[in-house]
Amino acid sequence: MQADFPVLLDACVLANFGVCDLVLRLAEPPRLYLPRWSEAILDEVWRTQTEKLNWPVELADSWRQEISRHFPESAISGYEALIPAMTNDSKDRHVLAAAVKGGVSLIVTFNLRHFAPAALTPLKIEALHPQDYLLTLYSMNAPVVVAKLARIASENSIEI
Repeated sequence: MQADFPVLLDACVLANFGVCDLVLRLAEPPRLYLPRWSEAILDEVWRTQTEKLNWPVELADSWRQEISRHFPESAISGYEALIPAMTNDSKDRHVLAAAVKGGVSLIVTFNLRHFAPAALTPLKIEALHPQDYLLTLYSMNAPVVVAKLARIASENSIEI
């Protein structure tokens, strides 16, 4: 199974390492969705990693190179002219504009308050909390979600 439903991942999702690990594994074969983002979103993740999470610059650079290498089809560009027309929170208008340009109908974000339904509904876009999106993916294909969670658990287990 390979699903090609595009989903825009906000920086707050990508900067949360545990959530990011799971959602990106679910975008690897057998893919349950197609992850999308913009360079501005990746810039925001990099700033969060280095300035708030105290990642070494080399690690944040490496993360960005790897995510771009593994998901080259995920980058959305050419949306900047749409930003002024967006009516959601000004800090995340670039995210909504990227979703519009990329033909994405779902934004996964922890910052739901930045994506009020009044700003999204006319554009036929919805915002979901990562928890709700993961539950949706689970309901669509529980065996794949469980297998990927089991793999994460086995890779991170500590022998006592």
